[in-house]
Amino acid sequence: MSVEIFIARHGQNEDNVNGILNGHRDLPLTDLGREQAQQLGEGIAQQGLQFDAVYSSPLRRAFETAQIAAHVADLPEPEVMPELIERDFGVMSGKPASEIEALCAPNIIKTDTITYFLDPEGAETFPQLVERGQGILDTVRSKHIGGKVLLVCHGDIGKMIYCAATDSKWQDVLTGFHFGNCELIDVSGTGDVHTIKLEQFNH
Repeated sequence: MSVEIFIARHGQNEDNVNGILNGHRDLPLTDLGREQAQQLGEGIAQQGLQFDAVYSSPLRRAFETAQIAAHVADLPEPEVMPELIERDFGVMSGKPASEIEALCAPNIIKTDTITYFLDPEGAETFPQLVERGQGILDTVRSKHIGGKVLLVCHGDIGKMIYCAATDSKWQDVLTGFHFGNCELIDVSGTGDVHTIKLEQFNH
């Protein structure tokens, strides 16, 4: 029996609320972000999900989310996995999200909620993120034969972990679904996006 892997995105942080592109920037959660992390933990407990390990990105917005959720749901103490860090945004780090199209077009992909830049100077590309995501999955599977594992990470790397887990095209994953703050997704399935419904969520 193979390990079941779930991914959760961090709660809202200060860059999120200000419309600034995070990348490797490391600002803390907002009060709403901490509330979302609390709700994530409550939802995990209500669903009866038991995780054998919790791994987190080293960035504060993810690690604090993991700590809060783990405490609420009585999960193991989170461990930092450096590979879970968000995509390096290169020259776009710290830029307003509203400027993506002006600065990066035509090398963008637009969705209803997010405009993704593809290859600005210094940024990781999505194929590189898929490769990193596959490495994360390989590491988790080598450490855990069965059971369930939670990965607390970020929007772009989270989607590319999903891409690697389901052998999907990265372009389809970018446009296929929104990965909101503190949403929880089971990436162990066959390709369908299995978002764990946590009814009290207010993203």
